[in-house]
Amino acid sequence: MKTNAIRSLIVLFACCSMCVHTYAQAATRTTTDTTKNKQTSKPVFTPKPKGSKPITNELSFGYRINTDGWSFYTDFGKVTSKTPKQSDMWYDVRFLQLEFSEKKDPAEQKVTADDGYGNQTKYRYGKINNFYGAKLGLGFRKMLAGKPDPGTVSIHWVGVIGGSLGLLKPYYLKVFSDPSAIKYSDNTQNDFLNQQVIMGSAGFSKGFDQLSFIPGGHLKSAVHFDFSTNRKNAVAVEVGFNLEYYSKPVPILANQKPVPYFMDLFMAFQYGRRW
Repeated sequence: MKTNAIRSLIVLFACCSMCVHTYAQAATRTTTDTTKNKQTSKPVFTPKPKGSKPITNELSFGYRINTDGWSFYTDFGKVTSKTPKQSDMWYDVRFLQLEFSEKKDPAEQKVTADDGYGNQTKYRYGKINNFYGAKLGLGFRKMLAGKPDPGTVSIHWVGVIGGSLGLLKPYYLKVFSDPSAIKYSDNTQNDFLNQQVIMGSAGFSKGFDQLSFIPGGHLKSAVHFDFSTNRKNAVAVEVGFNLEYYSKPVPILANQKPVPYFMDLFMAFQYGRRW
């Protein structure tokens, strides 16, 4: 009986061991297959390409050739279009403009004089004042036609309105009776307008300590041609007219009636960056 019991226990133990071993192998295969399936079914992430950042700002510098002088200016603009597509095409831009200019009377004449030492010098006959303008204006630019793609030209309408501060500087001449230089007045007008006694101009710096200021305003309108070769460059030409009005007449030439306003045509060359 004992022998049969022992044999029965051995057989039962062997059967249990085989069952456990078989279950372990099956569990291992199941886990491995599940892991492979999970790895196989895992989606592959592909990042989407990012689009170009819309243009929102512009900074540019320019030079104007006016029919009555010249000016330097700078524009800082903000794109006001509501959609990224329009912002890249610069449909609408609002900008702040700073400008410095000089006004010249079309009747000015540049004359050559002898300084008394055998040297030839230049001066402007009859000029009694230099007149400069410091301007601050608000402007807009609206696209009328074209698209700013490489190799194309876009056409815009530009308008600016703002304030002006006129700077009037006396123009000094050297004359034989007073080589230290004179400016125009009732007492000096005979020598100031006598070419026989004029030795030449006293120089650009003479008279800045006697500046006088004349407040006023300005208005300009122009057609703007944008020749930019890419979306981040600003390369343009403007053609338009300018109107300035000051609080009192501005005397520039001795033989001309002073007026408080200036009207001129201009061509401007502009370069800058957008971001």
